[in-house]
Amino acid sequence: MERKAPNSKRSKDKKEQAAPKKPVNCWWADGPIFVFLYDKRKKEALTNGDAEEILQFVKNSEQSLHESEALRIIRIDNEYSHPVLFVDTGKEAGLDSLDHLRMAGYRLAKWAENNSAKTILIPSLKEDSEKKRNAILQGLCHASYAFDKYKSKKSEKKDVEYLFTDDLEINGVYLQTLFSGIDLAKNLINEPGGSLTPIDVANIAQDIAKKYNLSIKIRKEKELKRDGYNGLLTVGRGSQNEPLMVSLSYKPKIKNFSRIGLVGKGITFDTGGICLKPQDKMWEMRHDMSGAAIVLAAIQVIAELKLPIEVDAILCLAENRPGQNAMLPGDIFRAKNGKTVMVENTDAEGRLILTDGLAEAAELGATHIIDIATLTGAVQRALGNSIGGIFSNSEGLAQTLIASGAENGEKWWRMPLDEEYLEGLKDKVADLRNITDGGPGAITAALFLKEFVKENVEWAHLDVAGVSFTTKGYKYTDYGATAFGLKTLVETVRIYSAEEVRC
Repeated sequence: MERKAPNSKRSKDKKEQAAPKKPVNCWWADGPIFVFLYDKRKKEALTNGDAEEILQFVKNSEQSLHESEALRIIRIDNEYSHPVLFVDTGKEAGLDSLDHLRMAGYRLAKWAENNSAKTILIPSLKEDSEKKRNAILQGLCHASYAFDKYKSKKSEKKDVEYLFTDDLEINGVYLQTLFSGIDLAKNLINEPGGSLTPIDVANIAQDIAKKYNLSIKIRKEKELKRDGYNGLLTVGRGSQNEPLMVSLSYKPKIKNFSRIGLVGKGITFDTGGICLKPQDKMWEMRHDMSGAAIVLAAIQVIAELKLPIEVDAILCLAENRPGQNAMLPGDIFRAKNGKTVMVENTDAEGRLILTDGLAEAAELGATHIIDIATLTGAVQRALGNSIGGIFSNSEGLAQTLIASGAENGEKWWRMPLDEEYLEGLKDKVADLRNITDGGPGAITAALFLKEFVKENVEWAHLDVAGVSFTTKGYKYTDYGATAFGLKTLVETVRIYSAEEVRC
């Protein structure tokens, strides 16, 4: 495309409208690109400037641009004749204002990289705030992730400079720490099940423990049997890769009166066991260890931020395979707290291994326990692929988690723990069975877990089965792991760590 003279009118010729084949030759690629943020549906400008005049300009230009595009670049006829990139912050329905800005930052960064932009200038916003700036920065950071480990040709990263005209400070350390954790969680979740076994996760946890001076305990089959952690042993016995429980503890010198236990479901691959899953999309079961990956990443972030609160991360790791010694429907085991469980369905295995993690968190002295797991298809049917389910015996903990998620673009909906449904979990031979005959599967799974929570401990269960992995794209994840829940956990621990501290 031939570069236009500074004051020439934009042509409506089709050749002028077509995108150039080589972005590096575009007329916008050799200088700074100014960003204008606006909400098309509300007809509001977020960026300082003459909103009415600029929005009218955008409206007049839409005839020569694709109206559906959330980004469009226009050369404005003025004394500088600089290119302006218009970013619609209101494209997605149902998001709050901060998440709209995250999405705007994400689309902006993707556009800049794909179109060989070198410098992006982001002016101050109306009613600017650190939270708004942070949201844009998070969107920019999300756009930089790519899982191309198994690609023959790696994606080429292009350096783009982002300049902000306001005077707000950037907490670069926090952002870098948080997104280092997000990348860790996503890389683990995206890894194929055949390449990431329980011992592989344990070795990674060991490296993290060494780097951040965390205490770590790894229980293999012998230690699990000795200590009475039979949930993992029962689920993992069909695989040649033995089950493990990894317990990491962060103990700062300055701490407060709370101790938080984070428990993650880590089924590194789930075939369903003897109750084999259908082959359609079974490959997605690599993400059945999302909970463990998020918990591991969370304690890394917490330790690097040096938060003044004790935190334990318990990773319940196993493979669920139909091997020679696999658990059978009808098998019964005794859990750590003494209750017996009849395995009616081997594909409801996550709740079985979490009985061990909940017991371990209590043994370590947790006052608050949060487990996170890709536990039920029922929660996905109830809440879809945008909202996680939360169950809790504590109003305060539940509200803190929901608020922490809202602050970071992670939506949660509190589900009931109605004990009327508990009757369906009672078994004729054992104390409990692991499924019920129909009914609300996500609720009965949470009620099952509640039976293994120590009395007087505040507990929350996060079911992320519908939101942990995407094949169609979800907000600032094009494909694969979303690490949904990690920001919520970190923010929740930050809130509890701000309580009165003790030495």
